[in-house]
Amino acid sequence: MQPRNMSMSGVVDLAAVKAAGEAKAKAEQARKDAARQGGGGAGSAPGGAVPPSALVFDVSEAGFERDVLQLSNEVPVVIDFWAEWCEPCKQLGPLLERLAVEADGRFVLAKIDVDANQMLMQQFGIQGIPAVFAVVAGQVLPLFQGVAPEQQIRETLAQLVQVAEERFGLIGLQVDPGAEGAPAAPAEIPAGPYDALLEAAVVALDAGDLAGAVQAYKNVLADDPANTEAKLGLAQAELLSRVQHMNPQTVRAEAAANPKDPAAQMAAADLDLAGGHVADAFGRLVDTVRVTFGDDRDAVRVRLLELFEVIGADDPRVSQARTALARVLF
Repeated sequence: MQPRNMSMSGVVDLAAVKAAGEAKAKAEQARKDAARQGGGGAGSAPGGAVPPSALVFDVSEAGFERDVLQLSNEVPVVIDFWAEWCEPCKQLGPLLERLAVEADGRFVLAKIDVDANQMLMQQFGIQGIPAVFAVVAGQVLPLFQGVAPEQQIRETLAQLVQVAEERFGLIGLQVDPGAEGAPAAPAEIPAGPYDALLEAAVVALDAGDLAGAVQAYKNVLADDPANTEAKLGLAQAELLSRVQHMNPQTVRAEAAANPKDPAAQMAAADLDLAGGHVADAFGRLVDTVRVTFGDDRDAVRVRLLELFEVIGADDPRVSQARTALARVLF
């Protein structure tokens, strides 16, 4: 499982990009066609340039093929899946918009409201938001899920642009900064008081120093117990610490042989979650709460709450599991 706000190095998987030569030729032909038609993609201005307002736009299911798939033959299209009720989306969205404007046409940002576009959400296999994908020459690339430090997002987008240029010949759109109605760049988001500590945690994770990452997140929470990113990061780092030396076959065999053993079931649930089997992990622990009592039951309940932190409160699977847990407890 790729933790949601941890290192995103290597997320642009070149092996997943098929038929690079064919796609590159297709992209070059699309640019020639656009030049002959005197346009440069959606919202283009005369002469092939586009106004800055065309760099960030909303997309619906009806316009997805035109506004994303076809446009991706000219420029990488980054997709931000969001919803009005999603608090992390309100943090990530403005940052992505600012970076799209700063990129000056090297990529564009398509925003998709999942509540209004359920079919697209299902087609992309979205299980939690915010979720960010890219489409390059018609090829879909998953980038990351959740909120991450700005520097890591910048590095991911820079890698995306490099792949688009080197493998597909996509040099992006020409932007006309003087176009009428061009919006001002979003205001710079000031650095928070704990950004350095949060960045230190990410660096520790990249280096495989899970203990260092755990301590860095705890340092933030010592002063700011409600810090969402630190709570999420701590839960993820602690999960990785627990599973890194596990033997999956042994753990699962013990869990199967001892369905009422809290330790065995918690270990198996950790493996489930680390492997991306979220519903299985939650269901396992809810079932264990049902058949245990006293301190054992409380330990399993606490572990389940910790795993909720790993996924994030906005994920619908967390809401479902909370409801199931309440039914078992009360």
